[in-house]
Amino acid sequence: MSSAISSTGPAGASSPSALITSTGIGSGLDISAIVSSLTSAYGAAQTNQLTAQQTSLDSQVSAYGTFTSALDKLQATLPTLQDPSQLAGFSASVADKSIASASTTSGAVAGQYSLEVQNLATAATLTSAPVASSSSVIGTGTLTIALGGASASINIDSTDNTLAGIASAINSAAGNPGVTASVITTSAGARLIFAGTSTGAANAITVTQSGGDGGLSTLVYDPADGITNLTQTQAAQDANFSINGYAATSPSNVVSNAISGVTLNLLGASAANTPTSLTISADTSAASNSINAFVTALNGVLGSIQTLTGYDPSTQTAGALNGNAVLESFQNQLQKILDQITSGGSGGVNSLTDLGITAAADGSYSANATTLTNVLSSSLTSVGNLLGGTNGIATQINNLLDGYTQTGGLLYTINQGLQSSLNNVSRQQQALTVQLATYSATLTAQYNAMDAAIAQLKMTQTYLTAEFNPGQSSSSSSSSNNNLSGGTLGT
Repeated sequence: MSSAISSTGPAGASSPSALITSTGIGSGLDISAIVSSLTSAYGAAQTNQLTAQQTSLDSQVSAYGTFTSALDKLQATLPTLQDPSQLAGFSASVADKSIASASTTSGAVAGQYSLEVQNLATAATLTSAPVASSSSVIGTGTLTIALGGASASINIDSTDNTLAGIASAINSAAGNPGVTASVITTSAGARLIFAGTSTGAANAITVTQSGGDGGLSTLVYDPADGITNLTQTQAAQDANFSINGYAATSPSNVVSNAISGVTLNLLGASAANTPTSLTISADTSAASNSINAFVTALNGVLGSIQTLTGYDPSTQTAGALNGNAVLESFQNQLQKILDQITSGGSGGVNSLTDLGITAAADGSYSANATTLTNVLSSSLTSVGNLLGGTNGIATQINNLLDGYTQTGGLLYTINQGLQSSLNNVSRQQQALTVQLATYSATLTAQYNAMDAAIAQLKMTQTYLTAEFNPGQSSSSSSSSNNNLSGGTLGT
């Protein structure tokens, strides 16, 4: 550090601001450290209070977030349990898997059927006569292609009058009714293939032409007018099949209206007079999985409540929401629903206990696999009625959760309040920072003024010593400096 001390006497002395270029040079004190320490001490109480408030609020926000997450996981398991038709699921199987596959929806009922497929639904395919190559010129004009009551007119000019050009024009045409065009090249030459994208007898393809040079007439297929210049290689036809010996048809190979709640996917024709069996049976595995997922999520909620509101005597640590009335109230309401026993339940299914779902000493729940499987196999509908419907256990729990988790619900309101409190603490911390900065600046100015005054005194003492005792100027100055910085300041 350096100082600028005038060599003139007091009459020519510089101002304090000119004397000191580094704080503490006059007094020898570490002014920055002193100011920092005093400022910290001045704001310590309020800083600690605001920090404690923020820590507490952050802890509560995190805790409520943990609780909300557990509730969300529980609520996600409820829709299937709330709808008895979803819980009481069915599976479908076809003995000869080369003939068909099947799946079920909520309207399915158990049963066994015989299924025979005479033919699959097909889409129309037309093929042109061969020409030399795909670049062979066919002609110009307008091609009109119709499929299933829809049609599109495609202009063919000299830029796309080849076999390949016509195929491209058809595929890119606006309003194409559902016909694709491609070129195949064989030993006989190149052919244009028209293929419908929709199956069923109603989706036959017709092709007509008009205008131009007449060359497009080779691509006309209009059986109603007796013109078939294209060869029909596959007719558009409906699927023909029978269920329990009764004939049925479908324009698609995916059939959803033949058996209630069952969708058939026809894959191939049966051997003549050889039906295969289609079996619809209750699917208890889906119901079991749904119920077990519910029990797991339920334990997640109860476990989070225990952790957040409890006290661990071994570590003498309380949960972030220890004694919290909101969580305690929720647990009481939830427990009341879980413990209820319905009256008049069918199949002897009147409570969760009847499903093999019981509580352990620690409050957690478990499902006895054997009991659950047996009751699902014998009384699946009764299980669905206990859990679902207007007054079902799952429905009541879902209504309870809505009051807490939905926007505007209790947890939403609590979180908004916590966030408001955090914002208030943040504003107080910012105000304190400004206050402490002002306090620090004031202290710094006061100490610098003192430092300048001491420097002025030292300079005056040095001057006077030099004037009245030149021989001791150096030693006196040194001694005086020590007295000022040591004895005098100390006093």
